[in-house]
Amino acid sequence: MCFGLVLGAVVAACGPGSETTEGATTGDETGPTDPTTPTTGDVLDTLNAAVAVNRDIDILFVIDNSGSMAEEQAVLAKSIAALIDPLAAAGASYRVAVTTTDSGNPRCPSATYTPEAGKLVLSSCLDRIDQKEFQFGEDDFGFACTDVCNKRDADLEVLATGTAGDPQAKPRRWVEVKDGVSNIAGGSAVEALQCYLPQGVAGCGFESHLESMYLALARSGDDASVDNYGFVREAAQLAVVIVSDEADCSYAQEGTDIFTSNKVFWSDPDAPAPTSALCWRAGVACTGDGPTYSECHAQNYSATGAPIDEPATAVLQPVSKYVDFVRSIERDKKDIDEPQRVKVALISGVPVGYEDLAAEIPYEDSPDPTYQANFGVGPGCVLGDPNTAQATAVPPVREREFAEAFNIHDAHRNLYSICQNDYSGALAAIAGELVADIMPTCMPYCIKDQDPETLVVDPACTLHEYNIAEESKTEIAGCIEENGEWAPPAGATVCFAVRVDNSGEQTASSLDDMSPRCVDEGYNVEFFVVRSAPALPGATITANCALSDNRMKDCPKL
Repeated sequence: MCFGLVLGAVVAACGPGSETTEGATTGDETGPTDPTTPTTGDVLDTLNAAVAVNRDIDILFVIDNSGSMAEEQAVLAKSIAALIDPLAAAGASYRVAVTTTDSGNPRCPSATYTPEAGKLVLSSCLDRIDQKEFQFGEDDFGFACTDVCNKRDADLEVLATGTAGDPQAKPRRWVEVKDGVSNIAGGSAVEALQCYLPQGVAGCGFESHLESMYLALARSGDDASVDNYGFVREAAQLAVVIVSDEADCSYAQEGTDIFTSNKVFWSDPDAPAPTSALCWRAGVACTGDGPTYSECHAQNYSATGAPIDEPATAVLQPVSKYVDFVRSIERDKKDIDEPQRVKVALISGVPVGYEDLAAEIPYEDSPDPTYQANFGVGPGCVLGDPNTAQATAVPPVREREFAEAFNIHDAHRNLYSICQNDYSGALAAIAGELVADIMPTCMPYCIKDQDPETLVVDPACTLHEYNIAEESKTEIAGCIEENGEWAPPAGATVCFAVRVDNSGEQTASSLDDMSPRCVDEGYNVEFFVVRSAPALPGATITANCALSDNRMKDCPKL
């Protein structure tokens, strides 16, 4: 049989010679051996193994494009390098896609602005300024684009790429960098995203953060979706980042009338239209009599305004719908690699320091009756002097509970304040989580040390790349050190290095430091593959290594 570990681990391949225990292959016919027993060089003395290198990361931004979000979109675009630079430094093959919080609403006819409804958007904000998407009433918020972007769609060519489900190369609606090569010509990934992230202010003011996310991800698996199909890769890490200053208003079919004729959740039933306070009143309940509340939580309500336990008849979509959906994506990923988990982060109405437990969300009524009527609650954060605030944001509840369902850290929350002039800290923290979960390429066999006199293992390994389509085999060169990093030698587009320092202190260089995961699991060799050009479709890498003849001594934890 063939033994396999995926997602950055190493998979034993069935190569020439007889099959032995755990899928290792050798020309010997001595048969299987107990892997816990020290062996001699006569059994399992060499191993051919297929190296599965997976550093794939998919990131979906759900960006509020309502009338109050111009400044926040500009800050997000200005800060985006804090997310992208660490991914690039880690050698990640990443995709970044964008949709908006506009999934349509009875109060927002599509004749005014066509809602994205989860459709992925990849267009320069400079072109969308021309389409009046940065105008709100009489005000022009074009600065949210022009302050950060200087490239139009004509300057940013989206190159054709394939996906696992659609190998035919065509332009896709996301920014992708694979093996250091971008699908955007005419600018770097950071420059492109600085133009693609600002989404304007023409979107619906009854934001549907969760429904838009749901539709974007669901359509990624729908081959009928021209814009989204293939975005989410089966084995990639997935991160969802929601950026908004207001409450989620993802409505259900039962709730259609609460925006028009049923005024039970309106601040003023005599008003010609509801305010955003409807979204708070129709989806949140708080503990206490006010004006200060001890906590607020998501609550399902019927069309009569009564709280209910049955989500099927709620006027807003239950939060559980979205948790269950993303959990199903996470389970599918865990079937491939058990440690996989979906990351969810908010940049929203929480105070600065909330992520590190240094501050808590204030749930209290606003002393300003106009603000209270508009939003149903006081602000969760304020930027600047409260009396001359540059920006305020409604505290998250429904979207907070969704994000909390995917948080695993007791001392850190993946919720960051939108009331800041710089989101670099938030984006760097999100990048840090993603980079930390890139699976290292550990060799799950004990490799022979060719020079036991040195502090680290000196392995005897050669790597080859197989091009299945052309039925060719090419030996991969060893990497060279260049400006403190591994790089392919002249004339090569791929190289490999071995990491053998299991403490980070055995050699002067950090380039050969093994990842904690490989060390914790008892492996003594880790591969690191570097490319200067994308791998050809169908290409695989195999390693041939001499195996230890005394596993108990050389790899006691394995």
